[in-house]
Amino acid sequence: MHRIPDTLPPPPGASPKVVAFPTPLMSPSSDGTIQWGRVCYGAGMAGIGIQHYINGKFVAVILSPSPGSQALALFGGIALVALGAAVALGLAARASALVLGTALLAALVLHNIPAQAKAVTWPIYVWNNEFKLMTLSSGAFAVAASLGSGGPEDRLLTNFACYGIALTCATFGSEHYMATQFCADLVPAWIPAHMFWAYFGGTALIAAGVGMMLNILARPAAWLLGLMIFIWFLILHIPRAVADLHGNDGNELTSVFEALSFSGIAFILSKTLPKKKSRLGISPLPINL
Repeated sequence: MHRIPDTLPPPPGASPKVVAFPTPLMSPSSDGTIQWGRVCYGAGMAGIGIQHYINGKFVAVILSPSPGSQALALFGGIALVALGAAVALGLAARASALVLGTALLAALVLHNIPAQAKAVTWPIYVWNNEFKLMTLSSGAFAVAASLGSGGPEDRLLTNFACYGIALTCATFGSEHYMATQFCADLVPAWIPAHMFWAYFGGTALIAAGVGMMLNILARPAAWLLGLMIFIWFLILHIPRAVADLHGNDGNELTSVFEALSFSGIAFILSKTLPKKKSRLGISPLPINL
C-alpha cells in the first residue's frame, strides 16, 4: 500500500518552495565575552564598596564630598558590595544592575555635579570623578541590557552606556595631551619610551570614544578599549596600588577597581553595540578599497 505524501509536488516548471526554519541563536547573556565583562564590572563595584569599610566614608568617585555620616557610608558600601556581587555571580543580575545604575546616576546628578559646580569648574580634569561615575552608572545599564530581550528599552540602555564610556574616554584621552608628562610618569619604569606611550594611550582613548559614538567599527573599538584598560589594570594600576595601598584614602586601590569595571563595560559593549546602523540614525557609507 502506497503512503499518501504530506504535500503535493509543485506544478511543472514551478520552483519548489523552500521552508526556512529559524536557526537558534546564542543568547547575548550566554556569550563568554559578555559574561566576563559582567564579572569584571561587578567585581570592580564590589571592590569599591569594600573601600567604604576601609575608609569609613564614601569613596570620592561615588560621592564627593563625602557626607559626614559614617553609617550612611557603610550602608552605601554594603549596597555596592551586594549589587556588585549579584552582577558578577549572576544572581538577579538584571534587577541588581538596574538598581545600581539608577542609584549611581542619582548620586551623579543630585550630589556630585552640583557640588563640583559650586567649587572649581576648570580645568577639565577637576570633573574626572564625575566622568568616572557617569561611566560606572551607564555600565550598570549596559549589564542590564545584556540580560534583557533586546527590545527598545535594552537598546536605549546600551546607547546610554556607549555614550557614557565613550565620552569619558574621549575626554581622558584629550587630557593625555594636556598633561603628557604626568601621564608619562605613570608608565611603569621597565617599559621604555614613556612619552610615546602617553601619547599612544591618549590617541587610543580618543579613537575608541569617537568610533563608539559614531558607530565607526564600534564593536572592535570597544573590544580593543576593554583589552587596553585591562592591560593597564594588570601592569599599571595593581603595582601602583600595592606600592601605595592607603595613601590619599586608597586612591590607587580605587583606580584598580575602576579600571576593572571600565574594562568590563567595554567588553560587554563589544558584543551588544549595533553592528551597522548608527545610534545617530546615520548608516555608515560604503567604502570601496
